[in-house]
Amino acid sequence: MLDKARGLPADEIVIDLEDSVPAAAKDEARATVVAALGAGEWQAPTVAVRINALDSAWCLRDVIDLLEGGGERLACLVVPKVERAGDVELLARLVDMVAPTPVGFELLIETAAGLRNVDEIAAAGPRVEALIVGYADLAASLGRPPGDQWDWVLNSVLVAARSAGVQAIDGPYFDVRDVEGARGRAAHARDLGYDGKWALHPAQLAPLNEVFSPTEQEVARATAVLEELSNAAASDGRGAVLLDGEMIDEAMRKQAVGVLARARAHAP
Repeated sequence: MLDKARGLPADEIVIDLEDSVPAAAKDEARATVVAALGAGEWQAPTVAVRINALDSAWCLRDVIDLLEGGGERLACLVVPKVERAGDVELLARLVDMVAPTPVGFELLIETAAGLRNVDEIAAAGPRVEALIVGYADLAASLGRPPGDQWDWVLNSVLVAARSAGVQAIDGPYFDVRDVEGARGRAAHARDLGYDGKWALHPAQLAPLNEVFSPTEQEVARATAVLEELSNAAASDGRGAVLLDGEMIDEAMRKQAVGVLARARAHAP
């Protein structure tokens, strides 16, 4: 499985040590992951590992072994069931004690307490890089099934992420046979303002990459916005100008910058 993951065309590979690994196999799985991080190339620009929960018997060993043996390929720790800023601060202190490393934190919001405290969690420190909606555990915590009526959760996590300047990532679509369903949910998350969505199966990668990659028309429009505003500022200092009959200004410039950044991130 890890060998196959090396060649997948994803923005990030997340290797799991938590829910997919039974208790009796935790130590063996951890050693396998540490070895895999240090051996061979990965197509994905970012490789992360989901560690076990902070209150589990395995978290401390996860952090120590991954930081000491994972090498430079370990970009982020994905942290499950984060419920308060103190969880993030505790993990940051542990990482600082083990090894001076720039490893980032991607935080799963998957309990009622985590959702209630999502604003402080998002702003809990410079290592925080993303918030991720964890549907399965959050559904269990809230006592409701996963489904389409989750916009209030998605918006809460999005606002917290944007306020803290970190990424907002939608959780996975569980029916791996329903590729069009995954595409639809990804498009919905993109329209809400999300930066990406987790995939559970390689079959989901192509539609998710397509959804979150700007179209040629969007790239062309963003390029034109930047050029027109730059020309206006250079010629007579204007900060707003008409482009194809639409008034564009600094707000549109920021949007255009974001579109081109996403295009570069998804470039082959």
